[in-house]
Amino acid sequence: MSKTETSDPVKDANPISSSEDISSARDLDDNYQIFKGVEELDTSEDETKKVIWKIDLHVVPILFMTYMLQYLDKNSINFASVYGLKQGTHLQGQDYSWLSSIFYFGYLISQFPSAYLLQRLPIGRFVSITTIIWGIILMTTPACTSFGGIATNRFLLGFTEATVNPAFVMIMSVWYTNAEQPLRLGAYYCTNGLATMFGGLIGYAVGNIKTGLPRWMYVFIIFGAASLLQGIISLIWLPDIPATARFLNQKERAIAIERVARNRQGVKNHHFRKYQAIQCVKDPKTWILFVMAIGAQIPNSAITSFTSIIIGSFGFDQLGTQYMQIPGGAVQFLALIIGGWACTKWPNSRCPTMIIANTICILGAALLVRLPSDNKWGRLVALWLCYFQGLGFSMSLTMISSNIAGSTKKQLTAAILFTGYCVGNIIGPQTFLDNEAPYYPSAYIAMLVGYSVKLLSIIILYIYMWRSNKARDALGATDEKAAMEAGMHDQTEIENLGFRYSL
Repeated sequence: MSKTETSDPVKDANPISSSEDISSARDLDDNYQIFKGVEELDTSEDETKKVIWKIDLHVVPILFMTYMLQYLDKNSINFASVYGLKQGTHLQGQDYSWLSSIFYFGYLISQFPSAYLLQRLPIGRFVSITTIIWGIILMTTPACTSFGGIATNRFLLGFTEATVNPAFVMIMSVWYTNAEQPLRLGAYYCTNGLATMFGGLIGYAVGNIKTGLPRWMYVFIIFGAASLLQGIISLIWLPDIPATARFLNQKERAIAIERVARNRQGVKNHHFRKYQAIQCVKDPKTWILFVMAIGAQIPNSAITSFTSIIIGSFGFDQLGTQYMQIPGGAVQFLALIIGGWACTKWPNSRCPTMIIANTICILGAALLVRLPSDNKWGRLVALWLCYFQGLGFSMSLTMISSNIAGSTKKQLTAAILFTGYCVGNIIGPQTFLDNEAPYYPSAYIAMLVGYSVKLLSIIILYIYMWRSNKARDALGATDEKAAMEAGMHDQTEIENLGFRYSL
């Protein structure tokens, strides 16, 4: 084991802790050779802007469309639920709730294999092929005629879709500086809101089909075919890393790598490093993010798989359950875009933004708990307020892309966060007890508890990172060049004392 792996970073103020690490090929970033040529590179501001524009053009639209489709696909049962899904697949009792949970069992089991493959394989091609596979799986859903069949289908869908979130977090850190990440991440994550609006419109359109297949089947066929097509487009268009990007020339690749190197966490290293895995498990941030994800996702089923059922319980008719989801999607979309812009304009405002968004969610959940059942419009507005949760969770993802360094540690931290994400999403549907229909008081109390746990986790994480930054500032001035070099040698944020957390 190298000295970097055993030394105490607090006692060693040199970001490059040993010559052994510098000479080790396993330590070097996959883009390191191009990075070393940057020192003699003469670039203008216009050239840098041109590179950013090219990256945005090739990365953001693919993330945007893929993320919207994966959201539609995993929540397709929500739109199909009012058009005979339960009858067509012979669901009884808690079976529908289990379909939501089973998806996340597949998602959970896939987390660590996906994390390993994302580090080892070309990320663009891996994500694209996975998108094609889940599109095919979704299109086969109408063939399911029993709980066992559709449960297996949902498990496989979750297993394949599990790649998307951690992959996109990694793509953010590969292509963008810390300052640029909130707006770009918000740009693709806001598609949750667009998907809610678009899905509501598709659901409304499907509701007007009077001939052919049972209406619930069309939802899966339409969404699955769209994902299959998107996967093919992504395979052609989405790049892997700057060093191999075909749309950039050699100088532009160097500019792209140098920009991201300023994050002081490198770009990507495909070697698995055992000491980083151990450090990940011992790092308090890992488990704060884990608990935060559980709290955030327990309420999630209320604004995904159960939305149509909840709105129907307020007293709206079948078609109303579809178009009344559109304002909630608009709330989520606007919150993510405005929040992402604000976090880009005002650095170190990510945790305060999460606190504000989560406080609004607590208000919405409290209203759902306390408002009388006959106040359908008040309860509907309360449900719409809960759509602010997308902003809070999206900013928690930047805690990984911006604040975790070391390729192995970053991927494992993401895997653990999304394990918590799965646990929350497995628990959430089970709080919708069939014997409490149509009002589901236990589910609304669980939402309130989940949001409260998340708020507490955010505050603890903020204090922890703020104190760490202050302690490092007290050590003296930071050598930015040495900190960048440490990042390109795959040092973690704990080893590299030139690293500072984005708050």
